[in-house]
Amino acid sequence: MAIGEKIQDFFDWCGNAFDTFATNLDAFAFVVLMIIAIWAAILVVTSKEVMHSAFYLALVFTCVAATYYFLNAELVGVIQMMVYVGAITILFSFSVMLTRRTIKGSDEEEEE
Repeated sequence: MAIGEKIQDFFDWCGNAFDTFATNLDAFAFVVLMIIAIWAAILVVTSKEVMHSAFYLALVFTCVAATYYFLNAELVGVIQMMVYVGAITILFSFSVMLTRRTIKGSDEEEEE
């Protein structure tokens, strides 16, 4: 198989995928939502700021709640939004904000 045929096969596959997503917008929205969820989940683990990780976690929870809507489980999606996005993420954010943050190498923290 020549390289030109492989390139043509790839473009044919891309065209078929585009046709599939154009006719089924739910599938396209689901794929976009899962890409966002995976990207945010990676950022939860790799972010150096704890508050940024908390907000990325809220984004992951929101994407999971939207996934429940795609599965026609609206009640579970609403519960996911209220419990995880509304309560757990805010609790985590408040606990991070109210905890004293120490910076290594700073002489000003010896005030006590």
